[in-house]
Amino acid sequence: MTGPVHGTWEPAPAARWEDAFLSGNGRHGVMAFGDPNDERVIVNHHTLVRPDGAEHARPPALAAELPRLQDRLLDGDVTAAEGFTDGRGLQWVQPFHPAFRIRLRRPTAEERGGYRREVDFTTGVVTARRAGRRSEVFVSRADDVIVQYVTEPGLTTDVTLDPQLPGAPHGLAVGHSAVLTPEGPLITLRVRHPGSDRAYTGVTLAVVTGGSVRSALPGIRVEGARSLLLLTRVRRHTGEVDALAEAAALRALLPDGDSDSDSDYGDPYDRLLARHTALHRPAYLRAGLDLGAEEAERALPGSELVSRPKSPALLERLFAAGRYHLLSASGLLPPRLTGLWTGDWNTAWSGAFTTDANLNLQTASAAAAALPEVTEAHAALIHGQLDHWRDNARAIFGARGVVAPAHTDGESGHIYHFSREYPLHLWTAGADWLLKPLVDHDETHGDHDPRTAAALAEVARFYEDFLTRTDDEGNLVVVPSYSPENRPANASWGTINAAMDLSAARHALLTAAEYHPEHADRWRALADRLPPHRINDDGALAEWAWPGLQDSYDHRHLSHLYGVWPLDEITPYDTPDLAAAAHRALELRGAENDSAHGHLHHALIAARLRDGDRVAHALDQVLGGDFFHASLMSAHYPNRDVYNADAAHTLPAVLIEMLIQSTPHRLVLLPALPPALPRGRLRGVRTRFGAEVDLTWTPEGATAVLKPTRSHRIELRTSAGDAQPLDLVAGEDHVLSLGAW
Repeated sequence: MTGPVHGTWEPAPAARWEDAFLSGNGRHGVMAFGDPNDERVIVNHHTLVRPDGAEHARPPALAAELPRLQDRLLDGDVTAAEGFTDGRGLQWVQPFHPAFRIRLRRPTAEERGGYRREVDFTTGVVTARRAGRRSEVFVSRADDVIVQYVTEPGLTTDVTLDPQLPGAPHGLAVGHSAVLTPEGPLITLRVRHPGSDRAYTGVTLAVVTGGSVRSALPGIRVEGARSLLLLTRVRRHTGEVDALAEAAALRALLPDGDSDSDSDYGDPYDRLLARHTALHRPAYLRAGLDLGAEEAERALPGSELVSRPKSPALLERLFAAGRYHLLSASGLLPPRLTGLWTGDWNTAWSGAFTTDANLNLQTASAAAAALPEVTEAHAALIHGQLDHWRDNARAIFGARGVVAPAHTDGESGHIYHFSREYPLHLWTAGADWLLKPLVDHDETHGDHDPRTAAALAEVARFYEDFLTRTDDEGNLVVVPSYSPENRPANASWGTINAAMDLSAARHALLTAAEYHPEHADRWRALADRLPPHRINDDGALAEWAWPGLQDSYDHRHLSHLYGVWPLDEITPYDTPDLAAAAHRALELRGAENDSAHGHLHHALIAARLRDGDRVAHALDQVLGGDFFHASLMSAHYPNRDVYNADAAHTLPAVLIEMLIQSTPHRLVLLPALPPALPRGRLRGVRTRFGAEVDLTWTPEGATAVLKPTRSHRIELRTSAGDAQPLDLVAGEDHVLSLGAW
């Protein structure tokens, strides 16, 4: 057996940008596709959002009206929150857009030999080859540059930077330049947005081996060369960019010496690749999944493999691709709705960071799948916007502390995207939800990040100011309250005591108390005054704990089960009655519009509730629903409708959660293994009690090897539900042998 495949391939060019193979370093991203005679590489950058007025938007100043709203909601006016607005219409965040495509057009020639394109997840290199022609591209994590290397005897091609991508708005001010400089041939594209001082500039430096090169606006013409090396960067800016200084910076990345080498890979390319893979390869290889798939299926191209939804080889490759794409999309910022990639200016939902579900689902595997780079990118988004979160708390709620937005373009953290149907300005759970991955990271690594500690204190201070109303029994009341993006069957969207809000407030206060012992008594006492969850007449955990509010079951979001996943508030071990009610709520939940994130959110919760059959059903809906492009990037809806990273990035988290779960004091092995996966190995999983775990299972039994980094006593739970204490000693491997599951 050769083991799982760490890459994917196709026997034909990609006709659609959605099928383009992807590479990225968390800043720049590329999408490689096209015919060999017309190669296209779409360039993306996390900072590229189109100014549309939203860059000046601010949160609504509603704090003075808040007490009146609270009075009306508590008095039974179920539509009171519909008027809690400053009258503005729905405003989307600045839309994410592509930069341009690097285009290599050759004279049409007779094609000989087979074509193959592939992406190597261990290196991030996308390769296309036919006969004597070979083209490679990757995005360097070490040097933050897009590197293309093309070899062919007598290579002749035109190279341009082409901004004319689908959906490009009218009025873009576009300037081209192609000059021969002391640094080498230089192509520059400058694009200014209409009615704005915002612009972006792409700069490509060419290194040509053999042959000749000349300026041929809007690009360059290479003739009779042996190889062509292109180095590209994008800068978003106001004012002007010094293209010659950019060229000098690119040239400084190349080694001194003879670039006229006759080797298959020119020395400059080799060195650039080596610097990049020294960072990328170890990160990608930290974890892996082997499901014992058939070697014949492992060898299939991705487009054929995704047509076999029951194949273990498909899950192996999607696990690998999901970690690869998640790592590649995370750096300056975490992944957007489309990761780091789009080939169209009209990106669905503005290509935003949708923080009330999608972002946390996409990054759910970061701690367990050993990708701290993803968590650091997530942290960068949060810490870069805390000032705006403070503005939100003051303007809307008249409170200290912070309130997070449900949508952001990565620049602004202000809340301005809301409407009557989506009163997202009422969502107070967002800060706790977004900080939870940072807390998981701290638990995994065994220390408290002072930045996380400071943010948690601000969340606690918000709740101190906001939680001032009580019910007839003296419990604190969350009012107004909102459960993304649902409403009660008998009330409007803005209500009282949404289950997610209760769980978030309780968790935020208790977690802040753990980080800040000096305030612990006060914050724990406040958490103790929050009401319990409510179980409705169907025996299900109610989405709204306020009496009389009726559930609306057919919805893609599962915000009310936040206490099950990602929190540990509701578990089959500690709160079995609430866990049973949560399971009933999951059974009653519909799929609404079959969004991929809804199915996989369902699977994550089912795994926590030990329901392997329900996990398997959710996976079947995604794997059998034609959600995956040939690139193994995913779509939001079935039949590959709307390019979206939710399924691609979330799937590894589901596969880990069904096999290994951990808290700071507990390890759960094989809690929700689907019957269709009787054997396999999951390696490199990190736990929240500071141990790495490798798990192997067969129908005859399972073996887990724990490699603890700190000494600790934990509780071990097996698939049979048995519990036993386990003492771990830092630096000493611990081998567990389990009976048949």
